[in-house]
Amino acid sequence: MSRRGHKLINSVMRSRKNAIATAAAALAAVLLCSWQAVAIAAEPTMSDERAVFQTPWGNIHFGFYPEVAPVTAQHIFKLVAMGAYTGNHIFRVDKGFVAQVQDVAGGRNLAMDAQQRAEGDKTVPLEVRADVKHTEGVVSMGRYDDPNSGKSSFSMLLGAAPHLDMHYTIFGKVTQGMDVLHKLESLETTKVGIFVMPKERVAIHSTYWYLASQPLRLGMLGSPAAPTAAAAAGTAGASTGSGSHGVHGNSSYCSQLQDDMDHLRSRFDWQAEELQRVRARCLPS
Repeated sequence: MSRRGHKLINSVMRSRKNAIATAAAALAAVLLCSWQAVAIAAEPTMSDERAVFQTPWGNIHFGFYPEVAPVTAQHIFKLVAMGAYTGNHIFRVDKGFVAQVQDVAGGRNLAMDAQQRAEGDKTVPLEVRADVKHTEGVVSMGRYDDPNSGKSSFSMLLGAAPHLDMHYTIFGKVTQGMDVLHKLESLETTKVGIFVMPKERVAIHSTYWYLASQPLRLGMLGSPAAPTAAAAAGTAGASTGSGSHGVHGNSSYCSQLQDDMDHLRSRFDWQAEELQRVRARCLPS
């Protein structure tokens, strides 16, 4: 075969290889997009409740996944509603990994009442689902070697941690305040055993909860601590907003507390307006 013939064959072969490579790349892109679409579609349903931790660096809001971890979500929500996390702190800040809240029994700088202590001493079982992954913002239960030893310590993920999947209970996700958590990564730390700990106390000064569909109606301390059996299974209540009522009962006690809070808020609004009128009359401009 002539030299010209060899060149022609080589040119054809190169064209075929390039075409195959292009097709393979296109197929990979399609598969990646399909995988991402499935991952987005697989996001668990979040209940309507939101817990808020107030820190000197800002507020952190997180919601609950009662369909993924009904026992754990209910347990942590009850502790929040009881005010058990007020006075606690974030004892661990491992950059790119987790910011971990201490167990309430050992982390608070305030005395606990009998109800808080009783709930804080309870343990919860491991609750995992293969389609729910440890990605940034996920809220994951802490525990000891026993998979069923989780009490009240939990981590808010600062980055993906796939090695935790199927080993630690995911019960919710941060909805606001990831910027606050990332601020904590700049704190000076020290290593104690396996834990990377900030040298200054990251205090949780106060806590409260609210419904995402009714953000102005705040949950008070002592809000219902006994969800119905259906709520524990993540099925109570009709869907509202982007989720459903899954971790607290719609009791008459809760309604009364909300009515009392609305009444107090209206009184405060009236007093604020009256103060402005008095200032306008009595103080020089």
